[in-house]
Amino acid sequence: MSGLDASFYLLEDENTPLHVASVIVFEGPVPKYGDLIRAIVAKLPLVPRYRQRVRPVPLHLGRPVWADDAHFQVLYHVRHTALPAPGTDEQLRNLAGRVLAQRLDPDKPLWEIWLVEGLTDGRWAMIAKVHHCMVDGVAGMDLATVLFDLEPDYEPPGEPDPWEAAPGPSALELLRDSAQRAVTQPIRQTRDVARSLGIPRVVGLDNVIRVLDGGLGSLTASGPGRDVRDFALGLTRATARFVHPSAGSLNGPIGPHRRWCWQQAPLDDVKTIRRALGGTINDIVLATVTAGYRDLLNARGELTHDTCVRSAVPVSVRATDEQGVLNNRVAAVFVNLPVGVDDPLERLRRIREQTDDVKGSNQAAGTKALTRLTDTAVAPALLSLAARLPVRLRQDLVQTVTTNVPGPNFPLYMLGRRVLELHPYVPLTGGIRVATAIVSYCGRLHFGITGDFDAMPDLDMLGKGVEGGFGELLEEAVKRR
Repeated sequence: MSGLDASFYLLEDENTPLHVASVIVFEGPVPKYGDLIRAIVAKLPLVPRYRQRVRPVPLHLGRPVWADDAHFQVLYHVRHTALPAPGTDEQLRNLAGRVLAQRLDPDKPLWEIWLVEGLTDGRWAMIAKVHHCMVDGVAGMDLATVLFDLEPDYEPPGEPDPWEAAPGPSALELLRDSAQRAVTQPIRQTRDVARSLGIPRVVGLDNVIRVLDGGLGSLTASGPGRDVRDFALGLTRATARFVHPSAGSLNGPIGPHRRWCWQQAPLDDVKTIRRALGGTINDIVLATVTAGYRDLLNARGELTHDTCVRSAVPVSVRATDEQGVLNNRVAAVFVNLPVGVDDPLERLRRIREQTDDVKGSNQAAGTKALTRLTDTAVAPALLSLAARLPVRLRQDLVQTVTTNVPGPNFPLYMLGRRVLELHPYVPLTGGIRVATAIVSYCGRLHFGITGDFDAMPDLDMLGKGVEGGFGELLEEAVKRR
């Protein structure tokens, strides 16, 4: 595992299950459980990780590795349930909240699929869970296009090819390989980080010395020096955002249970807003989420004119040759959502100002470089110890996560049934009690909002506020036509 993948694995505990997931709604009729099993088994050769489990290194002296599970049973991972009549969307959301709160068994391959029948209008659903140490949002979408079909025509698969687990490494081999990586990995990662910041090996030391002698201003105005300078200056501006007063009730202890709801918006409406008001789709998404938090905090009596909700916004740093690779390739930037501002246009303007600053200051590339340093700096033994501390350190700097992942703009199918809706789920961790994932699919944006069950009894207020935020911006956009 990379350092980031290992972090997701080792920092999980009973109150913070760290899997990503989706609830996928299909047109009817509902398939037979055995037919779904056979369809998934036919796809397993395309996803070898689904038959592998995590092997920790003894005493956590190295990062965990993947090894084939000699006891793999697909029937354990694919499960079957049904909603009570009448099978409404609200009942599906409640069921999903309970299923998604349950940890994946760390001694088995880290995924589950639940077949859910009994929805209204003859529909059915799948609840799909995959541990975050295996995929980020983009890899999850790549995985979806592998497991699903791209055409409605479906022919039942024949007998699957026999599969045997490859022999796993011994404890001694794990220790030996970890020791070898401990020597070679820092050299490789330091070189790669320097390259990602635009520092060729020949001039890297010169730039460092120049900074020590004359400060950031001594770096050249172009070339690799400019990349380093822009990142450092951008990081200074980003750090300044952390002093802005933020909403305190969104941070705190989280329990093992989850609430989960969703909202949808036509992608054409988002494009109408973008053409009329400017910004990117991500800017507009952040502005509508801001409206949701504004309504939530106002209902709680916590809203003031200068309040913000500070959001981590994951950014994909996946290279083109890494498409389809199951791992995490994300960095985070931070945006202050201006919930205290009444005017929706001013909220959008302030968000655009911050995201433009992030793009212009090379922060994402710098954060990527810092993230890659975890491959050398993250000590699994320390992470494991932190995961077992009886008292966790609480952070109040970041209140939420907002992640926007582009999904397929073409229909997906399973056993000849079309995917109608694709609702994402993002886990909670680090004292963050609520988070939002957004996925686009076939002309619609799907918002999945996760909340701690006890701390977020008003989660629906946030969801309705997001919907209202879209309405405000669309109304302003129509006025400007």
